[in-house]
Amino acid sequence: MEALRFEQFERLWLKSHPVIGEKWVQERIAENPEILGLGDVVLRDKERLQPKAGRLDLLLQDADGERRYEVEIQLGATDESHIIRTIEYWDIERKRYPQFDHTGVLVAEDITSRFLNVIGLFNGFIPLVAIQMSALKHESVVSLLFTTVLDQMTLGLPDEDEEAEVTDRAYWELRATAHTVGWADEVLSLIHRFDSAYMFKYNKYYIGLTKNGQTDNFVTCRPQKSALRIELRLSRSTELEERIVEEGLDLLDFNRFGKYRIRLAKGDIKTHEEFILDLLKQAYEESGGG
Repeated sequence: MEALRFEQFERLWLKSHPVIGEKWVQERIAENPEILGLGDVVLRDKERLQPKAGRLDLLLQDADGERRYEVEIQLGATDESHIIRTIEYWDIERKRYPQFDHTGVLVAEDITSRFLNVIGLFNGFIPLVAIQMSALKHESVVSLLFTTVLDQMTLGLPDEDEEAEVTDRAYWELRATAHTVGWADEVLSLIHRFDSAYMFKYNKYYIGLTKNGQTDNFVTCRPQKSALRIELRLSRSTELEERIVEEGLDLLDFNRFGKYRIRLAKGDIKTHEEFILDLLKQAYEESGGG
């Protein structure tokens, strides 16, 4: 194994740098948008002209999904004008392209506490992400490090609370099939390995979970005619997404409600039993362990 050695990197403040500026940062992100840590995203446009509102630095999109990210880059500390600009660009794009989900992203060298306090008032209503950027230099090499300091809050679904229209097992067997509803039973059996108190609650749009009479949908099931779609409430992670794909499961997307959607075909639950059990336990623990 190659020996590792420690090297001291110098922090650069690009706001006052004589050579490296915002355009250089924009180009580096455009070359490899994944360095922002937003997942598997691709570049849709840069310097995108906004009607009567200047230019959007970068427009990114999930490679296999329906979410777009309106990215505003700022050197130095966050200020009010960039907050307004980020929200404005997000609003323009979501109105122009309502078929996509949209998230505003502000990238800055210093995400101030005042900014976090202000933006926290919008988060959950206006989907915003704040990413702190650090430029590091060693000899003639400069690198960029991006750290998410404020992630998009997940929005609660109205069909996850007491407003959900209650149905029964027969409804789902008619809507899907008895076989695919049976696959949902297999998921519940896996859950019972670590918490036997959970029961199914059959709703119009999904099969949810209750524990001691309280709703706790860390996973929901949606049987279809020839498949079972499960939705797991998990923190977004590129590493996790890669594990799911490598396992051979059909990962659909990470939706705006903070859930991974996975389509399970016939035999998938038995074939990938331990892996699916691990995903369920992780979602369970992240939800507070029931």
